[in-house]
Amino acid sequence: MNCDVAETTALRALGWLAASDDLLPVFMGASGASAEDLKTNATDPDFLGSVLDFLMMDDAWVIACCEALTLPYDSLMQARAALPGGQQMHWT
Repeated sequence: MNCDVAETTALRALGWLAASDDLLPVFMGASGASAEDLKTNATDPDFLGSVLDFLMMDDAWVIACCEALTLPYDSLMQARAALPGGQQMHWT
């Protein structure tokens, strides 16, 4: 997945998250982000990566998001890998 597609996928996931009355407060509490931060940082690849990191903490969130956006279940993971900081760590 290239960076443009990854950013678009993450932005769509952010839109889904922002529309979730139950999950958005959890994200905002966990990240410390405000409503203004969501608007201001919506195009920041690092912030979008944090949105995907949050969603990938729970399989149910990944499934719900991907089903709502009609994306394959592995698309959030692929998008995260293409954004800054998403590369796999190799310890060897």
